[in-house]
Amino acid sequence: MWCVKKERGVLACLFCVCLAWNLAVTATEIPATTASSSASPSVTSAALLETPVWDAARVSLFHQQAIETNQTLIQLETPYRAEDAAIVPITIKAGIPQNPSQYIQRIYLFIDNNPVPLAATFSLTPDSGLADIATRVRINAYTPIRAIAQLNDGQLLMSARYIKASGGCSAPVGKDSAAAEARLGKMRLKIATDGDSKQPLLAQLMISHPNNSGLQLDQISRLYVPARFIKQVQVHFNDKLIMSAETDISISEDPSFRFYVQTQGADGTLTADVIDSTGAKFTTSQVLKLSSP
Repeated sequence: MWCVKKERGVLACLFCVCLAWNLAVTATEIPATTASSSASPSVTSAALLETPVWDAARVSLFHQQAIETNQTLIQLETPYRAEDAAIVPITIKAGIPQNPSQYIQRIYLFIDNNPVPLAATFSLTPDSGLADIATRVRINAYTPIRAIAQLNDGQLLMSARYIKASGGCSAPVGKDSAAAEARLGKMRLKIATDGDSKQPLLAQLMISHPNNSGLQLDQISRLYVPARFIKQVQVHFNDKLIMSAETDISISEDPSFRFYVQTQGADGTLTADVIDSTGAKFTTSQVLKLSSP
């Protein structure tokens, strides 16, 4: 099992490599395609998905372990050309249910050409029921984006896409700073309970937080806005860990995470604990009444 903090430190050291690659990507823009903005690129060849950043990162993260490209057991959904590079929706879908004998233990979300390529590491348990994850990210330059799933037996599976977007990490702050500060840390948990409560339930955690990247320029002072972003998320149902995440500056402003929780129809409390890069802690909870009367 790898240490997530160490991983993030190693990948932060790839910053210079990533910037050099960004310049090359900008100078040699991918030719236009007639495909629609939401369609998968018809020319997503292996060459587009090869970058020096990924070559270095896969060794530091996974050593020489084989990574199988598998669009069935792990599927990454993204727009091909993002409408807003600062708010790019991504969805990771798993092709296997979560159960104690076989489950996805960890999902790495990797954006090759972002300043900090490892956008998030999600840790999951069989109590999630399904390993599907959805969030919104910033994209700094045309880039491959990857979801690498590690199963509980150590097997690694990957799904990769190519995204046309740029400038998301340095895009101006979207909200008035005073208003953002007043709402900072406010959270909301939503759970879809209108289906079969013995099946995995879809939950969404929304966090009011500027998630400043440190690369954004204040339009008045012309100084860079200091980085402040969500670093850690933990979600429990009663005393069982459902999902945790280590995140960085690539997650968009006002982070949102969709995931599943398996309650087996039992009553309980879903609790989310969040820590940002300044050490500030936020928590929220939702009581679930699911058992039959």
